[in-house]
Amino acid sequence: MNTLQDTKKLILTLLVTITLLLSVSAQAIVYTISNELNGNDVIAFDVSSRGNIKEIGRFDTQGLGTGTTLGNQSALTTDASDRWLFAVSPGSGEITSFRLQPDGLQFVNKVASGGSRPLSVTVFGTLVYVLNEGDGNSEDPALRYDNISGFRFTGGGILEPIPDSTRIIDLTQLTAPAQIGFNKSGTVLLITEKATNMLTTFVMQADDTPAVAPVKRSSFIPTPFGFSFGDRDYVFITEANNGGPGVTASYRIDRETGIVSNLIDSIDQGNATCWTVLSSDQTVGYATNTADGTVSLYRVNFDGTMEYFFSSGQDTPIPSGTGIRDAILTQNNQFLVTLNNGDSVIRGFFVNRTGAISPRGTAAIPASASGLIAR
Repeated sequence: MNTLQDTKKLILTLLVTITLLLSVSAQAIVYTISNELNGNDVIAFDVSSRGNIKEIGRFDTQGLGTGTTLGNQSALTTDASDRWLFAVSPGSGEITSFRLQPDGLQFVNKVASGGSRPLSVTVFGTLVYVLNEGDGNSEDPALRYDNISGFRFTGGGILEPIPDSTRIIDLTQLTAPAQIGFNKSGTVLLITEKATNMLTTFVMQADDTPAVAPVKRSSFIPTPFGFSFGDRDYVFITEANNGGPGVTASYRIDRETGIVSNLIDSIDQGNATCWTVLSSDQTVGYATNTADGTVSLYRVNFDGTMEYFFSSGQDTPIPSGTGIRDAILTQNNQFLVTLNNGDSVIRGFFVNRTGAISPRGTAAIPASASGLIAR
């Protein structure tokens, strides 16, 4: 009898333990770059199962920041294998490669970015492409004008420049570029130009270099900024409207020609809509409105159209904090984290099963911090 009771107790204990393990969300780690004038660190934060955020380490890129906020998205990124992290150092014109480890980051190497000021970086396979802002003065066109430049990383994470991979975005003017990103098939690079209101694409060639000539089309409204690629070649782009009422606009990009379609849909959001991120199932989008300090939610349909998330028939933004900029979802889609330069914090939001968000913890960051990536 005692043996039977002991067995029942053991089974009950195991069931309770399994239930608790299933009910507790896995922890996540979020990274940003400090972008400080006297140095540039990747700062790592732990996001607990309750949404509390705590800094857990700083890792020197061995480069420099600018000491001021950047008009960019994707200042750092990880590869698909989640083994390597790449970060820009805009003050010294470099990119750094790190090995992701359970207890932090291990410096691998750094290389010149191929331009004056690297702002944004993207990865596909073993290819890394960086977006550089020109200085407007140098005799070398690659430094004077905005450009993109390519690298490969080895099995050990070492970055190596790709010969003849640098492409000037516009040889007549500076464009105030914001982001570079590969489409999901890795055949096209997209760049947003804030000053010229252009969406610029480069088709990738067999030797892993971009086509010599870009393909360009105008954005729906002024100031195209951040973007996220969805499935079926759709892309969702925040268009900030020179700081006025912004939108998220959807387009489709031909994976063979790089041609950006006419506008598919747009959805009104807050003032200076600048950054956006999509849920992993591509059904919910989150956009940050810098001038309002809010996050706008929207639903994404199979055909690339969008709807307001809430049933009110209009945008219903969620307060986040002053000077909100970048945003990222943790890989388990259970937390949204925003970068609030005005408040010098990152803020976490719990994401429920519908995609709705509710505020959780914060952690301090330098006012100059840029970019977010999660794992």
